[in-house]
Amino acid sequence: MHALTLTLVLGVLLVAVLLLAQAGIATHRAGKAADLAALAAADTARGLVAGDPCGAAERVARDNGARLERCALVEPERVVVDVRTAVALDGPLARFGAARGVSRAGPPEAARAP
Repeated sequence: MHALTLTLVLGVLLVAVLLLAQAGIATHRAGKAADLAALAAADTARGLVAGDPCGAAERVARDNGARLERCALVEPERVVVDVRTAVALDGPLARFGAARGVSRAGPPEAARAP
């Protein structure tokens, strides 16, 4: 009987660890997508790539498995772009919403801004 209980407890712990790992991976993916999307938007805003900065950010976010939630050129004169992305959680974690990532791209001094 004790072996069955121990097996059940270990199984529940394993499932919990796997769910935490899944959430961590989704959060990492959202952050990576936000970083790349912000860089793409900043490059486009600077004129290095033709097109709409937020359109470029949306394409890059989608290519990295995320959804672009927000894109704003917050300081057009210095080309500072803020981006927020989301990655949907699957299975039992879906009820907690999406994993989110935020990023800012611009000149080095822009990174210190709030």
